[in-house]
Amino acid sequence: MANGGPVEHGFPHLETVREAITALYKRLSYDTVMTFSASVAPADVAFCDTDDLYLGAQRVARELVRHYRLPDARLIVSFREMTHAAHVELAEGPEYFVELNDRFRAHRRDIGAALAHEVMHVYLHRLGLSFPGTRANEILTDTATTYLGAGWLLLDAFREDSATSQKLGYLTPEEFGYVLAKRAVLFGEDPSVWFTSPQAYTAYVKGRARARRDEQQPPLTAAGWAGRRRYARDRRHAQDHRAPVPAAGTGYAFTPDGQGPLRVSFPCPTCHQRIRVPVRGRVRARCGLCRTVLECDT
Repeated sequence: MANGGPVEHGFPHLETVREAITALYKRLSYDTVMTFSASVAPADVAFCDTDDLYLGAQRVARELVRHYRLPDARLIVSFREMTHAAHVELAEGPEYFVELNDRFRAHRRDIGAALAHEVMHVYLHRLGLSFPGTRANEILTDTATTYLGAGWLLLDAFREDSATSQKLGYLTPEEFGYVLAKRAVLFGEDPSVWFTSPQAYTAYVKGRARARRDEQQPPLTAAGWAGRRRYARDRRHAQDHRAPVPAAGTGYAFTPDGQGPLRVSFPCPTCHQRIRVPVRGRVRARCGLCRTVLECDT
């Protein structure tokens, strides 16, 4: 939790975020991901200053347990002084003890954001899905929270001005925006209408622009002129030399297929699973993981 200190910006964890999205689809399946089409509604996690602190926190926790479809999980919420925003004890269950930073006693509207992350820890624990290393695993948790409909709360908790700052989670604000934009395309959402923080909206716009670039990379037909020109040059080099040609910084790579046609592999713009298709002009590819149909000019 950044509390008055500097907030990291940009996209330093983007590759891990993309790996997390791929891992979600692999572990959950497309059908299960699609059951999270509705995000957590603001009214369901609203917290007024007049609400009882403990009863209100338990109510919000129950709503997030319901959202993640963990009906047999019970969260016991308490508050104490700590460095991080929150901590959950991952035991066998069905009871899980969550501690929230004492700061949230006075910042109750952000309790939902902190609990969204901690309940996702329980969800991933039960799935048996984790990444090696604390930082990568926390990035997985933030990404899963956002992609499955509760992460807009974490981005909305980001506030920054010349004198103070607050940010929850391990992703940068722009990375939260990136994942939110991926979700928005998948489910036809506009999460920006839920933001109460102007800084959250700005970060979402930047993340959305970065997410759109994923949909405009060759060999996709939506690629821009400069990308298409470089792709044609790399393809010609691969055809002339009949040797693997990974194009650095582009995402795509050419590989010969024995005596058959040259093939190109590239990441799916939705789930980032790599797709491999023959180089033969206009083709329509379907991602086997997330079922996205892609128009390509190979």
